[in-house]
Amino acid sequence: MEEEVEVVVAHSERATLRVGDVFLKIDADQARTDVEVEAMAMAPLPTPRILWRKPPVLALAALPGKALGRLGEPSAASPAAWAAAGAAARMLHDAPLPPWPGRCLDEIASHLDAECAWLVTNDVLPADLVTRNRQVAEAALRPWTPVFTHGDLQVSHVFMDGDEITGVIDWSEAARGDALFDLAILTLGHEEHLGDVVAGYSADVDLDVIRGWWSLRSLTAIRWLAEHGFDPSLPGCEVDVLRSRM
Repeated sequence: MEEEVEVVVAHSERATLRVGDVFLKIDADQARTDVEVEAMAMAPLPTPRILWRKPPVLALAALPGKALGRLGEPSAASPAAWAAAGAAARMLHDAPLPPWPGRCLDEIASHLDAECAWLVTNDVLPADLVTRNRQVAEAALRPWTPVFTHGDLQVSHVFMDGDEITGVIDWSEAARGDALFDLAILTLGHEEHLGDVVAGYSADVDLDVIRGWWSLRSLTAIRWLAEHGFDPSLPGCEVDVLRSRM
């Protein structure tokens, strides 16, 4: 029986295909793939095994287990599994910094303001919803001590077998950054599991900053998602995250 080709994600910048137990990542920007390969080599967490690389394709072995959850869907994972994800984030953040920088505070704030203006000018979201979440996002716009961040630690990128982590995928956004950004992306749309993640992380966490990153991430993602074939207004997704702050 021949293996079927499954399209995991596909848009104008990149595509990921699955053929049996092999993932083929095709990226027009090889700098992103360079970061992914180097970050996986440095990370103190289990990551997919690299089978081969022939630009623009990176072939990775599938991880055992299944994703911790999906944005917009209730997670069936146990509190212990969410705590294990928090502990894994702490392990990553305690690791030596990657040699390349991440985004600076001024760049993030400028991008946020531009996206808020676009959302209101184009009547994508009500002005009061954007204004309120821009206020909430302010809590995230403060100096932080850089750590090794995954940069896109969403629930679908963390794989579990029961309560044990089997690996973390999609490292192309890894960089020096704010530890609380990773925790916010992990719990985006899954606010009910924040306590379990913080318990596993075992450090003082400013919850207002987490909420700030939820709002900031959602405000800045909506245009990109819409332009790349995703719907941020689906139940439980980015627009609902913004509404929950009202």
